[in-house]
Amino acid sequence: MTAAPRSGQQLAISSGGYEAVIASVGASLRVLRSEGRDLVVPFDADEVRPGYRGTTLAPWPNRIVDGRYSFAGREHQLALTEPARGQALHGLLAWADFAARDVEPDRVVLAAVIQPQDGYPFRVEVETEYRLDADGLHQTVTARNIGPDAAPWGTGPHPYLVAGAGRVDDWTLTLPASEVLTVTADRLSPLAVEPVEQHAEWDFRTARRIGDVFIDHAFTGLSRADGFAEVRLTAADGTGVAMRWDAGCPWVQVHTADTGIEATHRIGLAVEPMTCPPDAFNSGTDLVALEPGASHAASWRIAAL
Repeated sequence: MTAAPRSGQQLAISSGGYEAVIASVGASLRVLRSEGRDLVVPFDADEVRPGYRGTTLAPWPNRIVDGRYSFAGREHQLALTEPARGQALHGLLAWADFAARDVEPDRVVLAAVIQPQDGYPFRVEVETEYRLDADGLHQTVTARNIGPDAAPWGTGPHPYLVAGAGRVDDWTLTLPASEVLTVTADRLSPLAVEPVEQHAEWDFRTARRIGDVFIDHAFTGLSRADGFAEVRLTAADGTGVAMRWDAGCPWVQVHTADTGIEATHRIGLAVEPMTCPPDAFNSGTDLVALEPGASHAASWRIAAL
């Protein structure tokens, strides 16, 4: 019997000059190319996925401070999956093996169930669709509460975008956000939402080269055209990649991937549209209270420039 690759079942789709490979572990976007050019940092099929690269974040994106929160009058303690900072990071499905529900040449649907557990005693079915067409890769995440109690919910993706040749420092970023969520330097715990005018290093409303700026922050106050916010990342030769989403995600986390390891240091820019900000399980900001039997969907798109 042949063992499955470490990243799970491999689901390849293509359309409109794009090709993608989805790995079932974490419903992860393992490869996305346009006309043979990488738009995200890929990883090998038989590789333990590096961190959260390309995974689907649920039932929360980003961090819950100390892994503790209160919901509907009950206190909960989650496992600390970011032990160095003492935080619960990026939800509960990053290492779950999603089942393929529908596989077509240009589309795949995967699903997993979050079972009631310590820290999250709720049952939520999570379905994600990846679809390719001439406009790029579309992803939709749908949550369905199949348990008896209302459940706190948030979601988002975790791709590391690639503009072209070079690294993050060489690329030009357009980020249409007027506000940034400041964080503590040691644990990246949220502090306050402040105007980007007060933090010029993170003001990319006008396109400019990223250079050596460190970013690992959530942004909001997003300006939109025809209802969509769009982040654009371009290389010196004019190639690039764009990510856009509607008002269902009023936040976006951006991270320059500062690993300190030559092979992975600043090789892609994480752009993570989010339905809620970091620590929303405590602040309640934009947190979805998913009632029994109710559904919630959010979507985004990645396209070549």
